[in-house]
Amino acid sequence: MRTDTLSEALLKLAEACLARHLRIGTAESCTGGSLAATMTSRSGASNWFHGGIVSYAVAVKEKLLGVPADLVQTCGPVSAPVAEAMARGAVRALGCDVALSVTGQAGPLPDGLSPEPVGTVYLGWADRLGRAGSVRLSLQGSRSEICRQAVAEALALALARVCAFEPVSSQPS
Repeated sequence: MRTDTLSEALLKLAEACLARHLRIGTAESCTGGSLAATMTSRSGASNWFHGGIVSYAVAVKEKLLGVPADLVQTCGPVSAPVAEAMARGAVRALGCDVALSVTGQAGPLPDGLSPEPVGTVYLGWADRLGRAGSVRLSLQGSRSEICRQAVAEALALALARVCAFEPVSSQPS
C-alpha cells in the first residue's frame, strides 16, 4: 500500500472511531509495534487510540495478554486461535472497545524452523462485547515489506470492525 493510501486509510479509521466514540487498541508480534506507531502518527490519535502491547515473546503473549500456554503449544504462536486470543487479551488489558492483533512469520527463517511459511500473517480482532475473529494473509516480499503489508491490511480490518461495531441493545424487561 502506498504511503498516501495508508494515510487515507488511517484518516478513515480515525474518523470512524471518533464518530462512534470508540477506542481501539493493538497487540502485535511480527510487526513489532508498527501498527500502533502508524495509528499514532496522526495528531489527535489520543482521542481514539487507547494503547498497544508488543508481545514478541510467547511469554509476553501469555502474561500480558492472557493467551493460554496450551493454545500456543497446540496451535503454534502463528495461528488464528492465538491471534484471536491476543486481540481478546488486548481488549481486557487496555480497556478498549475494539482491538487488533498481528502475529506471523515475517522471515527470513531457516528451512524447517516453522510450520508456517514466511509471509504467513494472522490478523485477529476482538471487541468489548466478546466477539472475535481472524484473517489469514499470505504476503510476499522482504521482512519490512511483509510488515508494511500487514499494517495496511490491519488498518483495513480495523476500519471494517469499527464500522460494523453495534453494541447489543438491551431488551426491555
